Amino acid sequence: MTDKLARLNANVKGQEAELELPVYKGTYGPDVIDVRALTKSGLLTYDPGFVSTASCQSRITFIDGDKGQLLHCGYPIEQLAEQSDFLEVSYLLLHGELPSAREKDNFIHAVTRHTLVHEQLAEILKGFYRDAHPMAVLCGLVSAMSSFYHDSLDISSAPHREKTALRLIAKMPTLAAMAYKYALGQPAMTPRNDLSYGGNFLHMMFATPCEPYKVSPTLAKAMDKIFLLHADHEQNASTSTVRMAGSSGANPFSCIAAGIAALWGPAHGGANEAVLKMLDEIGDESRIDHYIARAKDKKDPFRLMGFGHRVYKNFDPRARVMMQTCNEVLAELGIDDPQLKIAKKLEEIALRDSYFIERNLYPNVDFYSGITLKALGIPREMFTVVFAIGRTPGWISHWHEMLSEDYRISRPRQLYTGPARRDFVPLTER
Repeated sequence: MTDKLARLNANVKGQEAELELPVYKGTYGPDVIDVRALTKSGLLTYDPGFVSTASCQSRITFIDGDKGQLLHCGYPIEQLAEQSDFLEVSYLLLHGELPSAREKDNFIHAVTRHTLVHEQLAEILKGFYRDAHPMAVLCGLVSAMSSFYHDSLDISSAPHREKTALRLIAKMPTLAAMAYKYALGQPAMTPRNDLSYGGNFLHMMFATPCEPYKVSPTLAKAMDKIFLLHADHEQNASTSTVRMAGSSGANPFSCIAAGIAALWGPAHGGANEAVLKMLDEIGDESRIDHYIARAKDKKDPFRLMGFGHRVYKNFDPRARVMMQTCNEVLAELGIDDPQLKIAKKLEEIALRDSYFIERNLYPNVDFYSGITLKALGIPREMFTVVFAIGRTPGWISHWHEMLSEDYRISRPRQLYTGPARRDFVPLTER
């Protein structure tokens, strides 16, 4: 309960009235006014894009955009990226605490037991055109999983939700790699459970039956870190979609498929691909000043991609980690990437130019992740698929959290601006 109240003076059903609304305080962040009682007074709030609306309570992730801070269950993302790994962070998101050594071993063992997918899923894969976008393929295959795993579809059962979480985290890289191999006309590679999560994904992507792929520890670690940095990001569009779908009682595979569909939108999951396209367009360091001037011109359609964030009003903490990872990958591979030189020059300008500073246009995680993925050999059309693999533990953790508590089906309201009531006119009289 709360002792704080917000008072709203409003015209309620033709009479002036003062409404008292409870105010709640979380661990961090702004206080929240509980507006649920407004509907009894015939009033609604209006908040397009939900920029000022808390749709749920959550203990999983907190973002302080002003400070440039990202916490998973209280742990800063920088510490997790430096000292942890993707599967340990997945456990943290699901359970709210870091695992003991034994719990971590058991969790990794449980995940690796589920990396194989049913052979009939490969038959479903054959129904797609080979040039289908891999996000379309991934969305379809994940949704189809609900027809294979009937033993864990009771969403009211915590053990069932746990088994579903393990399956989704384990099988997502397998399905993603299958989609990639199918597009190439190559056979899918069997998962190798002796490799790390990131290393196994690289193996399934690039090994062939005739030429086994030797996984570099540096590249496997970089892949793991990319997944980790994307594991969760509070109530973003795809996570909110998963929660909304889950609130209807839909099966978990359908909910995650809905999240994948939302992530596919270029405004959400396609930003790192857009960064590479921008760097391609700039082409050379000598042209940077020209494009910076274009970015400042409101009449020019050109925009610097990978700068700024709807939530962060300071430096995206994931960007610093991603920049270091990018440098490690390029050094390991001996790549002198001209795009990285352009990117670093753009970053230098953005961090000292008053135009960017005043508008809080700092580099975000997408700014460097695209270059890193390119260096790893991941094709651009797979970038958002990699994002989906990383975000899976976040999606499933929010779904699990919602179902573990009292919840209602999501039902947003609207401000209706269409025609007033009118009578139907017969076709002959129109």
